[in-house]
Amino acid sequence: MSRETATRSPAGRGLMRDLRRLSIYTVKRLLALFVTVLVGVYLTIVIANMGGQVDELRMVQIRSEAAESVRANPDFQGMSSEERNQLIQRRVALEVERLRLDEPFILRSVDYLQQAISLNLGRAEQMHSDRGSRQVYDIIVERLPATLLLFGTANLLVFFVSVFSALSLSRRYGSLLDRCVIALAPSSAAPGWFYGIFLILLFAFVMPVLPASGMVAAPPPEGIWAYAASVLRHMLLPLTAMFVSQLFVSIYSWRTFFLIHSSEDYVEMARAKGLPSNLIERRYILRPTLAPIITSFLLMLVGLWSGAIILEQVFNWPGLGSLLFQAIGHRDTPVIIGSVVIFAYLLAMTVFLLDILYALLDPRIRIEGGER
Repeated sequence: MSRETATRSPAGRGLMRDLRRLSIYTVKRLLALFVTVLVGVYLTIVIANMGGQVDELRMVQIRSEAAESVRANPDFQGMSSEERNQLIQRRVALEVERLRLDEPFILRSVDYLQQAISLNLGRAEQMHSDRGSRQVYDIIVERLPATLLLFGTANLLVFFVSVFSALSLSRRYGSLLDRCVIALAPSSAAPGWFYGIFLILLFAFVMPVLPASGMVAAPPPEGIWAYAASVLRHMLLPLTAMFVSQLFVSIYSWRTFFLIHSSEDYVEMARAKGLPSNLIERRYILRPTLAPIITSFLLMLVGLWSGAIILEQVFNWPGLGSLLFQAIGHRDTPVIIGSVVIFAYLLAMTVFLLDILYALLDPRIRIEGGER
């Protein structure tokens, strides 16, 4: 019994050491990403408020709304002009105090930052959710599932199709299909919304077989399956646009990884031993290339998050991208800041997931000071 304990003790200590290093690495990365999000959100607050100049526009709007409400109220018609002006000034003062516009912008910007990071996003100035809520959190939460559905589906589809297609092409190096993929790789330089415009023209107007925009038919169909079928029909065009814009360059890049590793000595040794080709591809080619493949995929995902605004606007997809576009048009600062905060969190989560997966998949990564 003591011999078994002595045998397992070093392994247990090694496992605890690895877990401790991974925990320290995780905490450090979280702190670094949190600081990055803080800086990005604060810059957004300063830019969205134009360094405080938006406050002057707000003051003009507050005075205009207060004067209009007093003049339009028949209860105040009997007042003299001086009394009405005093009433307007009192209402303006109350609104200024409520919005803290009498404080320096630097102090309010720090308070805005604290509220934004904690997702206490306040009330929208112009916009509201489909249910009528003016809370920025409710507006964003209502739009977030649509973005996650579209971009999550598209990226998973691109990942699995590209990996298996690239692995298949690595076995057919120099074939006609391989040369066609290489020739089509530069087509991925065009963003998804560019292909989306042509897809809409072709399949919604020339051959009207698919809806041009929206997420579901109007009025929405009753029943879960009918509703899901309608969402799927509306997803096909934006999904295809994103898929085409990323597919060929992903296949080309990952095919190169597979070709490099397939010529390694240990792969040739495995072939000489007579191992099945599927086993060789899975164990000696796919596994070593998994870390760089996931890295390129998640970096591609970061780029797709940033392109969500234009793509969703082209297809009128009711997600975060179109919400941010509408908020900019309405100059709704709380919604702009809230949307950027959510995008910042999504990007930070993507980068954090990349760091953790890379540390777990590649044993050569040094997690914390010590052994490699």
